[in-house]
Amino acid sequence: MQATAYTYDPETRSGSVLLDDGTPVPFGTAAFDAGGLRLLRPGQRVRIEVVGDDDVGTAGSGADAGRRITLITLATL
Repeated sequence: MQATAYTYDPETRSGSVLLDDGTPVPFGTAAFDAGGLRLLRPGQRVRIEVVGDDDVGTAGSGADAGRRITLITLATL
């Protein structure tokens, strides 16, 4: 799945992405480290792997409650 980097804290190596429907989903240090990245800038397109509720029709309040990003890396064409 692809998304857009939204926030990133280089000290904690965590942040959040925006799905294409505008839903923000946070990611932790483990997901960032799994992707092998050294830095992430807001606006970059990324590829993510998600476990949990990734039902496209659940956008809205609390929609990311069941989602967890396990990997984040740069999107390639």
